[in-house]
Amino acid sequence: MLVLTRKKGQGLVIGSGIRVVVVEVSGEYVRLGVEAPAQVPVFREEIYRALEEENRAALASRPAIEGLKFFTGGQGRTPGSGGRDATS
Repeated sequence: MLVLTRKKGQGLVIGSGIRVVVVEVSGEYVRLGVEAPAQVPVFREEIYRALEEENRAALASRPAIEGLKFFTGGQGRTPGSGGRDATS
């Protein structure tokens, strides 16, 4: 991990398109500004971790969906799906 000291208004550049700037320092809190191209997702770490966990849970439930196809004769339809394939 690279550790840097920055003052309010100072920043750092990551790669060629991401800039992080110290916007405000107040007690234990530091407000950061992030400039990044629109196609680069930027998340707070706790949000990113929660999204990862949700994705893992969704992948873990996938075998249950495949098992449902077995019980519906391979059609992959579920009650209330209006006859649409549940996998699309």
